[in-house]
Amino acid sequence: MTDARRKSGPIAEELPTTGDTLFRWRSYMPLVLVPLFLVSVADDRPPTPFAWEVFCFVVALSGLLFRALVIGTAPHGTSARGTRRPTAESLSTRGAYSIVRHPLYVANTLVALGCALLSGTWYFPTIVLLLSFIYHERIAAREEAFLQTTFGDSFRAWASEVPAMIPSFGRYQASDVPFQTRRVLVQESHGLCAVGTAFLVLDTIEDSMRLGYFHLDPRWLMFFILTLIPFLLVVMTKKVGRQVAQTQ
Repeated sequence: MTDARRKSGPIAEELPTTGDTLFRWRSYMPLVLVPLFLVSVADDRPPTPFAWEVFCFVVALSGLLFRALVIGTAPHGTSARGTRRPTAESLSTRGAYSIVRHPLYVANTLVALGCALLSGTWYFPTIVLLLSFIYHERIAAREEAFLQTTFGDSFRAWASEVPAMIPSFGRYQASDVPFQTRRVLVQESHGLCAVGTAFLVLDTIEDSMRLGYFHLDPRWLMFFILTLIPFLLVVMTKKVGRQVAQTQ
């Protein structure tokens, strides 16, 4: 028992440390999967049918909608966007956080799974799920170390009842915060555009490699354009807002 405790200590300390690094670079981690996707579609099979691609999109869309629910009903000060370290002024325990401790990571996994399913293989989505679990486990360890230090017994009581990554829907408690549509549009327009870009690029790669010539599906091009419009509107609105603030 003594040896086991001695060996488990460094691992428990290493998880938050590794998670700190992954947290800072989390926006770029999906790029690591692109070479694996290229390998998965380098075969002689025909391109995946459009009906399958629509199913893949529905999976990814479920992740985006879950993100919208989390962000739209989260209390002010629950978390902040940052690239260096996790931050929070309050601990959210209702809404999506009443069924799972890391709802945004569940949502991100659904988005990644939807993109991975475009390969039409069983092994690439499996790899993505495994990597996503390992990746998010380490970031979650870093965030929970911060939350435990910040909120103490309140965090420990919540964490003892709510699962980390597998939602327990029977525990749902409605959020006290009404859904903030504007917040979702501002914060998640880039996520929708990212999914539109991913489906256009990945489907073009998959079709082109399996057909042997360049092929761009106009349906996914149209979808990409539709997701690009709200993203550009948000960017321009923010830019105009900053310019107005500077002139006042």
